[in-house]
Amino acid sequence: MPLRGLVPDTITYNTLVDGFCKAGRLQEAEKLFSEMQGCGQLPGVQTYAVILDGLCNNQQLSTAIELLREMEGKKLELNIVVYNIIIEGLCKAGKMDSAIDVFSGLSSRGIQPNVKTYNIMIHGFCKGGLLTEAEKLLREMGDKGCSPDGWTYNIIIRGLLKNNETSWAMGLIQEMVECGFSADASSMELIVDLLSKDIVDPALLLLLKDS
Repeated sequence: MPLRGLVPDTITYNTLVDGFCKAGRLQEAEKLFSEMQGCGQLPGVQTYAVILDGLCNNQQLSTAIELLREMEGKKLELNIVVYNIIIEGLCKAGKMDSAIDVFSGLSSRGIQPNVKTYNIMIHGFCKGGLLTEAEKLLREMGDKGCSPDGWTYNIIIRGLLKNNETSWAMGLIQEMVECGFSADASSMELIVDLLSKDIVDPALLLLLKDS
């Protein structure tokens, strides 16, 4: 590009950094990150989000948290996308206490969690067997003006079924259908498996087919 008199802009660098991160080549990504600043292309929130996502996906959570704190220190106008990346990274690593801390601190930063944020947290709770906390968050969503979607219900229903909470799950399946959502392929696989073992009421399948 320089040989052709073209100057890479922020979008160019973001694309390259994202590519290196997805390939697990973080050193090259960090080198480009430094290079763009040296060329006068100041990284924006999108650039930082790409780096954070790369760090989280390559098990470098402590570095990601440090970078987040650096961003906060620079008074950048961070959005929920950035925090979703960090919260998801913490949940996937099983660090639910840290995820809860970040999630709980959103309101003090003037940032509202969206459906994806709640889905990430609910999935993390279910993965850790914290089913009561998962449903509590499901109920909280409505109170906060952020209605659950089909993903929300399927995430928690799968969590319940995997933890042998079949009657609890059936209640939420009924609620999900009444809300106009349906079971996805992964949930249906679990439900059909339970039906084949005569663990749940066969009428449940008819209910799901009608949804």
